[in-house]
Amino acid sequence: MNILLIEDDKRISDFVIKGLEENGFSVTLAITGEIAREMVSENEWDIILMDIMLPGIDGIQLTKLIRFKKNHTPILVLSALDDADNKVAALDSGADDYLVKPFHFKELISRINALTRRTKFNYKEKEQVYFCHNLTVNLDEHSVFQNEQVIDLSPREYKLLLFLLENKNKVVSRTQILNAVWGIHYDNNTNVVDVYISYLRNKIDENQHKFIHTIKGTGYMLKE
Repeated sequence: MNILLIEDDKRISDFVIKGLEENGFSVTLAITGEIAREMVSENEWDIILMDIMLPGIDGIQLTKLIRFKKNHTPILVLSALDDADNKVAALDSGADDYLVKPFHFKELISRINALTRRTKFNYKEKEQVYFCHNLTVNLDEHSVFQNEQVIDLSPREYKLLLFLLENKNKVVSRTQILNAVWGIHYDNNTNVVDVYISYLRNKIDENQHKFIHTIKGTGYMLKE
């Protein structure tokens, strides 16, 4: 079994590599997120073991980038960060499991075997992806990329972008947006739609390409 270990702490990487090799695994080490990204794109791995706190691209962002490439290699996060927020962030970004350091080596072996076994018999179905110019929204991973860079959106901004993408090249009214994104009937005098359109424009619009267009007296349109 070929394992990619992404870890910048030499003491920990030496310990993990020694233990895995003694159990018959083949291990390759990457000490930064950038190096790991290249190794993932150029080689096939049975499983990826990844720290969160890495130089350059951190583990959360790297996981999102790996999943964006439709790479379903199992990812097991090994991290000293024991709080719920970091665990949730790692799993939501596309990681399959999370093991807190320090850990018992037998548990690491057990989790590696469980993840690789699960992958063989339960391969993930094809992802649903929306494309618009250089913008990509992956529904399965709940991620947004622009020119392969992660775009961080709030849950409301994400839902608004998704609704506009579903109605790409169509004019949608403020009332339609309110009903679809907020789920309730707001006062017609509210400016919440305009405020969130502005938030979204600030994150995705480029100097040479404007995604969201205002249609005076009607609403908005997301254009290809």
